[in-house]
Amino acid sequence: MTSNQIKRPLGLQLLIYGFVLLWLILAAFPFFWTMWGSFKVELDFFSKGDWKHAISGIRTQAVYGESFTGAGYEGAWIQEEFWRAFLNTAIVCFFTVLTSLTIATLGGYALSRSGFRYSFWLLIIALVFRALPPITLVSGYLPPFYAWNVWGLLPTTIIVLVAINQPFTLWMLHSFFQTIPKELDESAKVDGCTQFQAFKNVIIPVMWPGVITAGLFSFLLAYNDFAVTAVLLNQDNQTMVPKIASFMGTTQTEGNVMFAVAAVVSSIIPLFLLVLFFQRQLVSGLTAGAVKG
Repeated sequence: MTSNQIKRPLGLQLLIYGFVLLWLILAAFPFFWTMWGSFKVELDFFSKGDWKHAISGIRTQAVYGESFTGAGYEGAWIQEEFWRAFLNTAIVCFFTVLTSLTIATLGGYALSRSGFRYSFWLLIIALVFRALPPITLVSGYLPPFYAWNVWGLLPTTIIVLVAINQPFTLWMLHSFFQTIPKELDESAKVDGCTQFQAFKNVIIPVMWPGVITAGLFSFLLAYNDFAVTAVLLNQDNQTMVPKIASFMGTTQTEGNVMFAVAAVVSSIIPLFLLVLFFQRQLVSGLTAGAVKG
């Protein structure tokens, strides 16, 4: 009798399904509640008198004649030009991931195949730098950026994000390369391939799930970054996370909370679609990195 044929007791099945249902509710409710509230006015969604106003939309109907309104999205994307922040985020993430993966793939492969002891210490040094708070590293870049008049630009921010996230991608891809037997390289060389040809034609196709996994994590680190982008980018080149924070206002300026709510929902949807699209590669990549053989 196989494990699939073993029937669990009814009580255990109900417990498992109940736990999964509870977990889904707790995990998904904040997002769906925020998405629901993004179509309301602030007095409904943040009503102190009666939380049911967030469901019925009484004040939203009084202002716009309907229980739902897209005023928050229109104000964020058009009035406050959130689309610029979205475009800046796409540029920063694309070049950060491209540069990080290129360096980490070559470096991780070289270190995994190196027999010298210095490769271990290089990885330890990289890990130490990754463990430092990013803001402590950013402060060292500010004097030359000011002196060279390159502060506030996207390329300088990309350079800093690559420098901060590179140790993470290097460690991850190094662990993936260690799971691939060295015999594959040797067999390719016997067939007439050079070291680089063996890497490109034999190792990379096997490593593809691991590369996608490392790329996704590198993308998430750049996409969700606030400290680095808030310090290094000026107001014209803001990415989405600092732009959302600016919607909240300051002690000197008045913000619009519903613009921020609509922008938050807009920034979450691309992440959801990306992970949904690459879920197979992500799971297989994480599994490959967890097993050595």
